[in-house]
Amino acid sequence: MKEFNVIEYFFKAKSIQRKDVIIGIGDDGAVTHIPKGQALVTTTDTLLSGVHFLPDTPPHAIAQKAIAVNLSDLAAMGAEPAWISLSLSLPSVDKEWLEAFSNGLQQHAEYYSVQLIGGDTVQGPLAITITAQGFVPFDQALTRSQAKPGDSVYVTGTLGDAGLGLAIAQKKCLLDDQLNTDYLLNRLNYPTPRLMVGTCLRRIASACIDISDGLVSDIKHILKASECGATIHVDKLPMSQALKDSVSSSQAIDYALSAGDDYELLFTVSEEQKGHLETALASANVHATFIGQLNGAVGKLELRQADKPYDYNVKGYEHF
Repeated sequence: MKEFNVIEYFFKAKSIQRKDVIIGIGDDGAVTHIPKGQALVTTTDTLLSGVHFLPDTPPHAIAQKAIAVNLSDLAAMGAEPAWISLSLSLPSVDKEWLEAFSNGLQQHAEYYSVQLIGGDTVQGPLAITITAQGFVPFDQALTRSQAKPGDSVYVTGTLGDAGLGLAIAQKKCLLDDQLNTDYLLNRLNYPTPRLMVGTCLRRIASACIDISDGLVSDIKHILKASECGATIHVDKLPMSQALKDSVSSSQAIDYALSAGDDYELLFTVSEEQKGHLETALASANVHATFIGQLNGAVGKLELRQADKPYDYNVKGYEHF
């Protein structure tokens, strides 16, 4: 199949149609409509074979994760997703792989009501780049830079699952419990972007970021942008029963602190907004856990366990 046959058959024909897309796939560019009173939020992520996913990862999982990691960025800014563009690098045209990949892309796009509006296909090493765009009301975008000393630090869901899932996928860890194995692998391959939480946190959270490179790495982005320090209590870190049942307590903490790919939201809330936070989380039907507090020690991250300093040398994921 030639490039335009691939685009037409596997992607254009399967794309949902949104009313705010005036011209979609098929021209030199897409034409879209931004609703009145809304700002456009744009984010881009690339997934490389052997770096962001293992070569034997099912193609439908690759597609869904490629969408999820981008929508997670939109969630961290309080945006509602609208459109995606796809740049796909393929070693060759494998119809079976493309069928499974495009079906996974379609299923996730339909679930989150996002339309594929364009992109590109090239021959080369397997790589997937998605640009996602969404809307947020003017002056309501969440950022990393508005946190203040005294704000409380929260995280959604549980941490460390995807990290142990990766160890299992890499055959570095073998569990006796198949249910735990399946749960942890699903957390790695099928992350859930916290979109409803992100929109609920508008005007409530003082800063927000999604956890893609690990808690230790990602909270430092907030500390740098907001010129704050933080104390995090490792005994308060939310961890799944599957993680706690599968490794030692210290290993579980290490995974929760440093493992990426959880795509949970890490956010800060002032004392005045805590009451509103409880209401917002209830409406989103998502649990968030208090794990620490910001302070004035600019850039300093302190970990404590049972009110004693917790020594750590773990680091989050770094590309270079």
